[in-house]
Formats: sequence, structure tokens, C-alpha cells
Amino acid sequence: MATALVTGGTSGIGAAFARQLAARGTDLVLVARDQKRLDAMAAELHSHSGINVETIAADLADASDAARVAARLEDPAHPIDLLINNAGSGVREGLTSTDLSHHEHAFNVMSRAVFVLGAAAGRSMRGRGGAIINISSLQTYLATGSYAAVKAWVTAYSESLAVELRGTGVTVTVVLPGWVRTEWHERAGGRRSSIPAFLWTEPDAVARIALRDSERGKVISIPTVRYRVLGWFARHLPRRAIRRISASITSSRGDGIGAARSSEHPIVKADGER
Repeated sequence: MATALVTGGTSGIGAAFARQLAARGTDLVLVARDQKRLDAMAAELHSHSGINVETIAADLADASDAARVAARLEDPAHPIDLLINNAGSGVREGLTSTDLSHHEHAFNVMSRAVFVLGAAAGRSMRGRGGAIINISSLQTYLATGSYAAVKAWVTAYSESLAVELRGTGVTVTVVLPGWVRTEWHERAGGRRSSIPAFLWTEPDAVARIALRDSERGKVISIPTVRYRVLGWFARHLPRRAIRRISASITSSRGDGIGAARSSEHPIVKADGER
């Protein structure tokens, strides 16, 4: 029976991945900061699907916690067949802020931990096969601050990892969602009203499409046709136009494209990101 490790697996996109994988009979290792939420999710999944669920309470912003999760990925006695790097955090502080703590937290969770866990999974899966799914954001193609910059790194890193692991039996897929309904946005309240209803995507749709594209060996997955169209324009419009669009989004938002994270940190997006 296959086993998947999902970070940020207690809410939003991460929970959607966990439920869909459980329904397929995939055993799970769930990683998140809150042990109570992990226990509740594990009980739900085991009750509904009868799978085995292991939990690891870890703050991926902490290097030692990330190392513990990496060690689990490389445990030869209990191999992991699918890694889903979903944990992340939002950043509202400007790039010229004197307080760098939020930027550092986002970098550690969404760049350093993704790198550490992706490397561990690649080493462990090489030769025997497996898959890595990294959750990025359509903000990869925009210029909306620190979050967009970090997600651009995740996208570039994932493509590079896919190249390095070509021919080893390990696939790498990076997922670029747009606006996703998660509990972070629910808490944001009225700030959702400025986003047209047709732009919202459900976490279940993101997870379903990401798993499908991973199984097909796609390196870049953009959930839903509407966001694939928007992504095409974002890649091909003049950069001056993209900067204008980014400035408009930044000035009007309380939330950005690609929300997906867990709500366990005050700056964390409900992935839920995170």
C-alpha cells in the first residue's frame, strides 16, 4: 500500500489532499504544528477510510523540525511514495519593512523547508520511484511582494528538481492555484468581496487536479481552465503590464492569489496555504 506525506495537512488544500488520498486507500503521514488538529484529522480519516495515519507535530519554520520530517522521508523501513509540500504562510509586510521576521518565517516554511524535504524525498525515492508535489501559486507570474517572490522560487526550484530527477522514476509537479476558498479567507471577512465569485476555486478541485497532473507526469499544474488562461496571459503580457496589474492587486487586497495554508500561525494562510 502506498504512503503519502502531506505538510499542512489539517486544513484547506492540505486537508483536501489528505481526504482524497485516504479515499484511494493511501496511508498518510500528516505534518502540521497543532497536535490536536492532527489527532482530529487522523481520527476522521481512519474512521472513514480505514487507512493508517501517522502524525508529526512540527513547525517547518524551525530547521530542527524540518530535519525531523526529512528523516521520516528517508526512513528505509517505512518508505514514502508521495510527498506533498503544502505548508506555507502569507506575508503582508512590505519589502522595505524594518521587521524581517515575517519574511524570514515565510522563507523558512515555503523555501527552505520545501528544499530540505524535496531533497530528502528525491534521495529516498530515486530508483524505486515516487512523486513530489509542491504547492506554489499563480503569483509566481506577478510582482506582488515577498509572497510572490518566494512562490516564484518554489516554481523555479520544482522545475529544476524535475530536471535533476529525470529518468530516476521520480516525478515532480508544481501546482499554481489562484484564489482558493480556505479558512484564512473566511476570517478575512469583507476582503473577499472585491474578488469576483467566478475566480474562487475549491480546495478539493485543486487537490484533484494536482493529483491527476502528477500521475500524468506534468511538471506544471494550474488548476482550472480559467486560471490556465489567466496564467497564459500572465506569462505573455509585457512585464510593464504585469507590474501595473500587480500594483492594482496589491493596493486593493487584503488577500492575494494562491491562498492555501494552515491557520496555525497568525500570518499563515489557511492552506491551508497554510
